[in-house]
Amino acid sequence: MPPVRTFLIDFIARDNRTGSVRSYAYDLLRWWRWLRVLDVEWDKATSAEVRDFVLWLGAATKPRRAARTHSAATASTTNPITKKTYLDDRYKPRTIRHSNAVIRAFYDFWIQSGGGPLINPVPLARSDRRRAHAHHNPLEPFRGEARLRYNPRIPRRRPRQMPDEQWNELFAALRSNRDRAILATAVSNGARASELLGVRGVDLDWGDQLVRVVRKGTLAEQWLPTSPEAMIWIRLYLAEGPPLDLQAPLWWTLRRRNHGERLAYQPMNYEALRAVFRRVNVLLGTNWSMHDLRHTAALRMSRDERLSLRDVQTILGHAHMSTTADIYLVEEDEHVIRRVAEHLADIKERAARPAPPVANGYSAEDLHVLFGGGH
Repeated sequence: MPPVRTFLIDFIARDNRTGSVRSYAYDLLRWWRWLRVLDVEWDKATSAEVRDFVLWLGAATKPRRAARTHSAATASTTNPITKKTYLDDRYKPRTIRHSNAVIRAFYDFWIQSGGGPLINPVPLARSDRRRAHAHHNPLEPFRGEARLRYNPRIPRRRPRQMPDEQWNELFAALRSNRDRAILATAVSNGARASELLGVRGVDLDWGDQLVRVVRKGTLAEQWLPTSPEAMIWIRLYLAEGPPLDLQAPLWWTLRRRNHGERLAYQPMNYEALRAVFRRVNVLLGTNWSMHDLRHTAALRMSRDERLSLRDVQTILGHAHMSTTADIYLVEEDEHVIRRVAEHLADIKERAARPAPPVANGYSAEDLHVLFGGGH
């Protein structure tokens, strides 16, 4: 697919990360296969093909390398302990929206270079045909353009804080000091999994109890505070693992590089971290993930009166204050339900109390005696 290859080369040249390149490539591969089924050339595609493609994604099932086994019984169901829904094999609205954005960016690239169609087949949902930002005030920031026409709506989900009791159960079920160190660090500062897995020995500041991470989006280095407990677990992990190399990754795992070889230390990756959660979830009957620890840390910080919203934004690495406010300045349903239940209990309690005596006025004779009147 030379058009896709040319687009991805330009995408890489614009300093996009490897994960983004891989994601764009898979989205375009799916689109290319759809056009092949319809027998439509890529530069002859119209909004009708995009519309049908979105409808197909909403009804299709994602291909899997292997059939589900024990997870087939829990797919798309809700865990009774965590109240989280298990993933299924359907394409989610966010996946479809990302696919639309990638296809539109692909055609925008070829339209600007003069080698593609004149009109982008992924249209915007604007009610008129005016050019975006045609009357923009240069003193004001740019607002986002209208959403794409065939973008599905995303149901808003509130972040869920892991209760302290369930956090203690999760932590107690871990089998190694390495896993305890990683999870204790994540729940103390809300760092993402990819950010924590990229930490090296030189990124630890023992005196000030800080950990340096490379932010996922901006690739900027940032020092994050870490709890004393997390630093203790890191020390215990380092005492029993391979010698600390300041320039090497901090987290290691024992794996065989090839079948039949002896176990050797290898840098821990995301799949190994997911395996940690799989073992614990099977033991506890839960479906916790690494991102739940980020939500837990963020909600704990946002409800601390000593921390401002700006503090929380900085620690989480959000580019915009609105992102932090929209996600984490919310009331959890459990807290609201508890307060309403207390309100209803107070109403019932007040109704059960005996009515206070009602005074029918004072007797003139009693007042006469009280104030020293004659008999």
